[in-house]
Amino acid sequence: MLERDIESRSRKRAASRNLRMMKFTSPGHAFVPDDIIMAPIPELLRPIVARYFRFAEFKQEGKKPTPMQRREHERLREMGFTVEVVDSLDAADRVFGEMGGQ
Repeated sequence: MLERDIESRSRKRAASRNLRMMKFTSPGHAFVPDDIIMAPIPELLRPIVARYFRFAEFKQEGKKPTPMQRREHERLREMGFTVEVVDSLDAADRVFGEMGGQ
């Protein structure tokens, strides 16, 4: 079976099990894995996960996410992930500090 077929069928199977697969690309970083697979995070564990992993949407200062971006952010938040909208270096520093970055 071709890689794309395995990935496509796996994506459908993940969805049927209440998991979410997102294609992962990282320009400038070769050889990264193909996808991120996420499970809903139990309420009790959300602060722990947020300490180590967050999604970040970078915007020009004062700009807001588009309606489609907001919808995607909400889907991730419903699963228990933290999604940050970062529109300044101060906002980035706040996120980094909350995650233990010096």
